[in-house]
Amino acid sequence: MTEKPLCALLTRVPRVDPDALNTDLSAPFDASLRPLIDGATSRAPYLGALVTKEAEWLAGAVEAPRAALTAQIAQVAAGEGETLGADLRRAKRRVALLSALCDLGGAWTLEDVTGALTDLADAASHAALRAGVLAQIKRGKLPGLREEDAQTAGGTVVLAMGKMGARELNYSSDIDLICLFDEARFDVADFHEIRAGLIKAVRAMAATLSEITADGYVFRTDLRLRPDPAVTPVCLGVEAAERYYESLGRTWERAAYIKARACAGDIAVGTAFLETMRPFVWRRHLDFAAIQDAHDMRLAIREHKGLGGPITLPGHNMKLGRGGIREIEFFTQTRQLIAGGRDEDLRVRGTKEGLKVLAAKGWVDEAARHALSDHYTFHRTVEHRIQMVQDAQTHNLPKSPEGIARIAAMMDMDTAAFERELRERLSAVHEITEGFFADQKQAGATAEGHSFDEAVLSRWPGYPALRAPRAAELFEQLRPDLLARLAGAAKPNEALLAFDGFLAGLPAGVQLFSLLRANAHLADLLIDIVTVSPSLAGYLSRHAQVLDAVIGGDFFTDWPGQAGLQEMLAQRLTQIDDYETQLDATRSWAREWHFRIGVHHLRGLVDGATAGSQYSDLARAVLQALWPVVTAQFARRHGPPPGNGAVILGMGSLGAGKLTAQSDLDMIVIYDPDGVDMSDGRKPLATRQYYARLTQAMITALSAPMSQGRLYEVDLRLRPSGNKGPVATSIESFRNYQQTQAWVWEHLALTRAEVITGPDALADQVEEVRQSVLAQSETREKILVETAQMRDRIAVSKSPDGPLDAKIGPGRLQDIELFAQAALLISGQTRRDIPSGILAARDIALISEAQAGSLLAAYDQVWAVQAATRLLSPTPLQPDAVGEAAVRFLTSTIAGEVENDIHDGLEPRLTQSYDAAAAIIAAGLNAG
Repeated sequence: MTEKPLCALLTRVPRVDPDALNTDLSAPFDASLRPLIDGATSRAPYLGALVTKEAEWLAGAVEAPRAALTAQIAQVAAGEGETLGADLRRAKRRVALLSALCDLGGAWTLEDVTGALTDLADAASHAALRAGVLAQIKRGKLPGLREEDAQTAGGTVVLAMGKMGARELNYSSDIDLICLFDEARFDVADFHEIRAGLIKAVRAMAATLSEITADGYVFRTDLRLRPDPAVTPVCLGVEAAERYYESLGRTWERAAYIKARACAGDIAVGTAFLETMRPFVWRRHLDFAAIQDAHDMRLAIREHKGLGGPITLPGHNMKLGRGGIREIEFFTQTRQLIAGGRDEDLRVRGTKEGLKVLAAKGWVDEAARHALSDHYTFHRTVEHRIQMVQDAQTHNLPKSPEGIARIAAMMDMDTAAFERELRERLSAVHEITEGFFADQKQAGATAEGHSFDEAVLSRWPGYPALRAPRAAELFEQLRPDLLARLAGAAKPNEALLAFDGFLAGLPAGVQLFSLLRANAHLADLLIDIVTVSPSLAGYLSRHAQVLDAVIGGDFFTDWPGQAGLQEMLAQRLTQIDDYETQLDATRSWAREWHFRIGVHHLRGLVDGATAGSQYSDLARAVLQALWPVVTAQFARRHGPPPGNGAVILGMGSLGAGKLTAQSDLDMIVIYDPDGVDMSDGRKPLATRQYYARLTQAMITALSAPMSQGRLYEVDLRLRPSGNKGPVATSIESFRNYQQTQAWVWEHLALTRAEVITGPDALADQVEEVRQSVLAQSETREKILVETAQMRDRIAVSKSPDGPLDAKIGPGRLQDIELFAQAALLISGQTRRDIPSGILAARDIALISEAQAGSLLAAYDQVWAVQAATRLLSPTPLQPDAVGEAAVRFLTSTIAGEVENDIHDGLEPRLTQSYDAAAAIIAAGLNAG
């Protein structure tokens, strides 16, 4: 498509100053362009000078402005030789003139204008660096490099920082650059000579760009954003830069690297360096501590520049002043720093682009995003008008009424309307952003009406989490509100002691306290957790970063299911190369989802049965994602799995798809050697030994304590021959054992078995064995007799630990499950769930229809008790030791209501249910 001329794209023109009109312009401009030319040149002397100097070129360029821009950038990129400096300056004049006219005329958007200026800066930086490196090569100052190496600057890269990195250069912007070189490509003996030569090349580049000659300058160049600029040279080795940021990097440098971009020289070196910088810039956990750092930076800049006063337009700094451009940029970048470690979509460079994705992810209100983006465009447009007047690197509005009238005219606006709109926009920006940055001290929150034990409060300053001065300062701001919330509990002193226990176990406080300070609603959740669930509170004190997930955007969305979880985890693991890091990442990821299930259960968003299914989805997803990773790691040394691979057979609650918050994983590893005796690898193993050691590797991957803790405890005792048998079993051995040697209790366990992960063909074989064994098991009489005997042995060896122990004892969870499994085995059914077993008992006349209904209700209740108590504690709860808030949770989640006398209402109800279920089971086992 043919490009339209500039005259056809105009939507506005600057208002002409008749007293400053240049009547000497003789270039043959289209008459429709004359108002734009006259308005621009009469209001901006700098533009007038450019038009005079480049009138002939401009006359052609306005016929196809984008093509003219592209041609100029291409000429710059190819520039070399003795005329390079003059060529770059001529290109700068032309691009500055063309972009200004397209800007003033409304033909180009803000992004078009800043993009044009940035493209010129990129091309000019590369041409200037290339020339500087080539000169050093020709002088023999860069050993090992040939002239063709100048094209990639001998391994030197220019990082564009700030507005250039984000492709947001303003009209008279200087450019912030960091120059690094890849020292690894050079001989160690040549390092010092190479570094000296590249330093000279970088200095020559800066001079080419920034020196003012008779032809002007290209870009003012600032190299001071490099690490420790007071003592380091203008060109640093990549490794030296990495060491600096790892050990000494500050928050403002993290923010600066949000926009960093390799723009010239060896782009591959720059891209690799920025990849290594990701952990420095993007912290894995929500970094609300960065808010205070950003706020401190803003205040320091304001104080240093004297810009902290109210908004008065004359002389107001559009960049750093109240309601200015920098406030929008800080607002955006700080939120990106907070959450970008968890969400890669937030790692964008542009300010408006950042606001857009932050809004899409729920970090910024859509109305605020739209407003700030609009204000940003207006502010930057005003900034450009200010700079066009004299090509001055200033952001200050004129101090005189005449000067402000000039800027209004360049905006094609009436002066009064311009002042009114600008004041409104500056105020709006300040109002939106200040609420985020200002100190968020909890105003007026007190523990009014309750006096807490001073002995408890007095020991808090000595806790590890409060020893750091900054943590103590943050906590003091939170303390009144936290005490007020504790005072509102049913039993405040009990709640205080629970919170005290949480605080005592917290190893560090800055990140958590910063998180609570920026998200006050999390305090309610924290108080709920510590007062209701000692187990979840202890877990939270050790892993406070799981609270990140609560405000991470998807904490309260629909459950993704097992497949969705497995896909998420697998995708995350593919992005990590190191095996141990993969295991730690799995722990961190699983912990957040485990915490989410617990919180949803605690808050009544899901019931115990749903929580059980979700814990199972999570465990299965972990096994499905981790098994291939462990296998691949093992195969690196010992070769790929011999034969047809191995599957993990889930047993017990894992196989049935119903786990609690404290469940370990019962499983069996089954492999198919397919006649293969040895693996094929660097260190081959006999097939049996291979799968035994692979199983141990998987157990280690799941249960070994690492920096992020454990994943799950693993139980292999349900494998053939129990602890005496091999940890991995061949498919033939599994088949033969189940058909000829297994006890009735092992067939009962098989009713709940399901393959979780592994090759589909082998999974089908295992399921075929399961179904065959269940269809041909022992007689009805033998199953009932042995089940009754098992029940008696359990009763003798284990007794329930109080009414809240829902697992062990007559009429409780294990008892009902055992009876239901026996019914499934007798009927030859392959269903795995307990309700199906209870209905099967009815169908084979072990129990009546009414008894089945009673037993189903009893099972629902004991499962609810088990799920709730395991959320609160890893060990059986004693009613007298359970806090008021915890008992209320138990009663509401089990009975659906909170009765007047909680203890007297709950315990008799449970005991009655246990006794009734035990009687039904006893009768059913005798019915055979």
